[in-house]
Amino acid sequence: MRANGKNVLVVDDEASMRHMLRLVLEKGDYRVTEAKNGSEALECLQRADFDIILCDIRMPEMDGLSFLQEVKANNLGGVVIMMSAYGTIDTAVECLKVGAYDYISKPFKPDEVILTLRKAQEKMFLQQENTLLRKKLSHKNNNHQIVYKSGVMESLLTLVSRVAASHSPVLITGETGTGKELVARALHGQSARQKRPFVAINCGAIAPGLMESELFGHSRGAFTGAVQQKSGLFEEADGGTLFLDEIGELPLELQPKLLRVLQEGEVRRVGENLSRKVNVRILAATARDLRGAVAQGHFRDDLFFRLAVVEVHIPPLRERSEDVSVLANHFVHCVAVREGRVAPDISPSVMEVLSQYAWPGNVRELANFIERAMIFSRGNTLEIDGLPADMRRENRHELKDLSLKKASFRLEKEYIRKALAVTEGNRTQAAKLLEISLRKLLYKIKEYRIES
Repeated sequence: MRANGKNVLVVDDEASMRHMLRLVLEKGDYRVTEAKNGSEALECLQRADFDIILCDIRMPEMDGLSFLQEVKANNLGGVVIMMSAYGTIDTAVECLKVGAYDYISKPFKPDEVILTLRKAQEKMFLQQENTLLRKKLSHKNNNHQIVYKSGVMESLLTLVSRVAASHSPVLITGETGTGKELVARALHGQSARQKRPFVAINCGAIAPGLMESELFGHSRGAFTGAVQQKSGLFEEADGGTLFLDEIGELPLELQPKLLRVLQEGEVRRVGENLSRKVNVRILAATARDLRGAVAQGHFRDDLFFRLAVVEVHIPPLRERSEDVSVLANHFVHCVAVREGRVAPDISPSVMEVLSQYAWPGNVRELANFIERAMIFSRGNTLEIDGLPADMRRENRHELKDLSLKKASFRLEKEYIRKALAVTEGNRTQAAKLLEISLRKLLYKIKEYRIES
């Protein structure tokens, strides 16, 4: 539908009537296309978009009512206004029931036609505004827990909005506590699946022996303790979204079975030979380096590439410090509402501490910090002196130790330890992961006194 609602299709078997309407409408600054019957009008609708259709009721080949029914059944065209001659009023009323906006009786005055079209345009604009408002409200409600101020998060949520409409898998990466499930819920909430289930599972929280049954279900007697059949999470999420958190912890033996579901769109319960079709969008999340896990053979490369059709990375809180203040105030109000008390202000001194702290636990750590601070502070303002002693020490220590050199050493040491852990102590493989020479790695291990 055009923004100005000016494209009109005139459908009438009388050439003189079409000519007269063209003169009237073009004088009113409308763009007019003519069709001499319903069949020809349907062909016009296949080739172009029209905002308003003026259609006669009595026509050869395909009458106005049949044409209207085709338009509505196939969601073609815009607002339909019927033109009825004497003796067709009952049919015009029937057209209103089918979905016509209005009808005008022949003979009619030019002003009557223009007035009816303008009323139709007003209706179209109101519908457009209502649709736009609903989209905005939906976007706001879906993201109401994702509180941010930084440009990097604005860009991330713009990406989320673009990706949400797709049915492709999305891999959400980021450190622990950055809010990966919130992003997954935003993806689901902005998708066409939003009214269907959102089912979440932490792949690291289920015993490996039970994971297959949890995901795919089982039949009665499939194993000891399976006293009745059970549908899996894929079936529960049918039509909706399945969120696989900590996907890097999925047992290696289950990975080909998950890959098969992604490729074939069907699941097989444990103990059954029957395959069941499922329509599920997969969102996966991990705090691990999955590429590194693939390189070490701990995660299948084909599954990784299938899950990471689109990758959304959430930056750690220390890389978007401008979000700290709005998050802190948000958590203060959340706790206040839950506890039934007035939300206190955060003093500048406390906010300075919060803004300069590194937050290794990310948003989750900040939320816990605020909750603890609210417990110990009962006044109208959160002050440094009102915080627990250990919290004051921890955060003031962070403020004093802002040496980039020391921070670089700590980070380098941590990465070397992680690389050695991933490679199970294989220094050659660890050097490849770290993208440094083996000689340099051996020097660093000695320098940092790392035991491997």
